[in-house]
Amino acid sequence: MTGSGGKRVEVKAPMSGVFYRRPAPEVAPYVEIGTEVKKKQVLGLLETMKVFQKIKSKISGRVVEIIVENETPVKDDEVLFVIETD
Repeated sequence: MTGSGGKRVEVKAPMSGVFYRRPAPEVAPYVEIGTEVKKKQVLGLLETMKVFQKIKSKISGRVVEIIVENETPVKDDEVLFVIETD
């Protein structure tokens, strides 16, 4: 799949916090570029005031961009991922 003609959807942070790509330091990230995801699949975690919120995909498709690195502070509405669907 070359990524041509698909609809691209941005997954944004619902609030400010620290973004995590993996559930624990010794575990692989939830997704990588090229990962096929289903609607509501967990893509990462957002920690705000010691509470973790799961960041989930709004659509089924393929991860084409990962904008934010692991353990990075993010702001409300900042783009975290781009997912492409056919």
